[in-house]
Amino acid sequence: MRVLVTGAQGFVGKNLCLALSERNAIEVLHFTRDTPVDALPDLLNEVDLVFHLAGINRPQDPAEFQTGNAQLTQSLCDAIRSSERSIRVVYTSSSQAELNNPYGQSKKAAEQALLDLERDHPGTVFIARLPNVFGKWARPNYNSAVATFCHNIARDLPISIHDRQAEVTLVYIDTVVRHFLAVLDNQATAQQGYLDVQPQSRITVGELADLLTAFKNSRETLVTERVGAGLTRELYSTYVSYLPTDKFSYEVPKYGDPRGVFVEMLKTPDSGQFSYFTAHPGITRGGHYHHTKTEKFLVIKGRALFRFRQVDTGDYYELTTSGDTPEIVETVPGWTHNITNIGDDEMVVMLWANEIFDRQHPDTITCPL
Repeated sequence: MRVLVTGAQGFVGKNLCLALSERNAIEVLHFTRDTPVDALPDLLNEVDLVFHLAGINRPQDPAEFQTGNAQLTQSLCDAIRSSERSIRVVYTSSSQAELNNPYGQSKKAAEQALLDLERDHPGTVFIARLPNVFGKWARPNYNSAVATFCHNIARDLPISIHDRQAEVTLVYIDTVVRHFLAVLDNQATAQQGYLDVQPQSRITVGELADLLTAFKNSRETLVTERVGAGLTRELYSTYVSYLPTDKFSYEVPKYGDPRGVFVEMLKTPDSGQFSYFTAHPGITRGGHYHHTKTEKFLVIKGRALFRFRQVDTGDYYELTTSGDTPEIVETVPGWTHNITNIGDDEMVVMLWANEIFDRQHPDTITCPL
């Protein structure tokens, strides 16, 4: 299958072309700023689908809005009409097409050219009227405030906010690409020519800046935001994509004593924290119990003896684990416990606790076995 991507070197184009390259049976033709418009008829030869992403949004001369958006789209529609093939078109319009400004008017005119094509060839046009698109590879100070904020915050540069309460509507680049690929796979439908790209999210400019700043600060506090789902997940992925290479890594505190070292890696607002510790041969760590706090231990290297005693009944239990066989050992509230390195080498143990350690209320009561 052959597809044509106009604006292939732009933000959306780069992400879409990468996704298309992951498919073996797709041949991708590129239309860029350097491609003459009169090359369109030849490019459309044997093409089944056009992803029309090319456009102008920040010209030096406002007249370029019409040539780069409306007229280019009309030329594409004319070339498709001249072709004997049934060619589908996916177009990245803008939510500003509803506004009375030069950019919005040019996008609205481009939509109308495509709707005229849809009238003549039903089922071939998919117009995606998009809000602010964000994600990896968007140009700072050009594509979106998200790109600018991510770029500057990751580099300790100031950001400018005129109105913290102003709301912006965002859609993630992977969401856009997923909908476009659904058209490619004949799994998308358009309502009167329009493709509904969801989910979209709303956030104030102040909330956006605060969240991105929290991502940066998490390297110092070790407390991560809830980056596993939704808009926060998408924004975190975007923020990390703007890190300069000298910030691909960062150090975390290490606490050492004659027994070994203890290192905290990550803390969460509501799912505890992750750390690891080491112990030299013969060393015992622990000797305490918890009322509510629970932990999971995983010996990564070495051999360990875990001992447990119920502080009320005196019941006793012990078990051994080693790095050779991954096995989680849980601590149980009301049981005092310790762990001893019974191997000949240094022992390394990963530790998860269900809460962040609170020095004011540690819930860790010393009680030797």
